[in-house]
Amino acid sequence: MYHLIQQWYTQVMPTALKRIQVTQTPTVAESLAVAEREWPGVPRAELIVRLMARGAEALEASGEARRSARRRLLRQTQGTVPYPHRYLEELREDWPE
Repeated sequence: MYHLIQQWYTQVMPTALKRIQVTQTPTVAESLAVAEREWPGVPRAELIVRLMARGAEALEASGEARRSARRRLLRQTQGTVPYPHRYLEELREDWPE
């Protein structure tokens, strides 16, 4: 009978949390297959939650690795380009007011 209702019927769901829909594209299907091999017997909804958590962890780790590498390069190159004495002051003198 729910198929005749023209709106979402989430009010009968056992949670007040927002839900999302995920279309099982080939990429999603392959990801679920990998997850099923990693966590056999786990319901598909839980597999999606675990995949999302692992993905978020991986993104955070790669972002931190990029920031760390950038800071390391900045420290390594800090002060490697010698500027003449009063370079900045002379440069500013050339700028129009």
